[in-house]
Amino acid sequence: MNPCRPVSCATALVFFLLLAGSALQSQAAPLTGELRCQCIHLVSGMIPLRNIARVNLIPEGPHCAVSEVIATMKDGNKVCLDPKANWVKMIINKILKEQ
Repeated sequence: MNPCRPVSCATALVFFLLLAGSALQSQAAPLTGELRCQCIHLVSGMIPLRNIARVNLIPEGPHCAVSEVIATMKDGNKVCLDPKANWVKMIINKILKEQ
């Protein structure tokens, strides 16, 4: 004794899958922001400060579990600095003291 006919069971299954998919999409992260770490490779070796134009500090958060330090070089290239390197820590401390 089958409680539903094949056509109505298939319709119910498709409806359920569409409903479940829309519920998952509504819980997903918004598409407007970048929600992932920006730094894949870290540079820990000393970079001459005269070559750095700007340093951005990005604290850890929902986008990335670790703090990121991104240096923009004077030629426009961006380099991810290792926040555990001593010389990078000194730069971070100097920036934080200036704020």
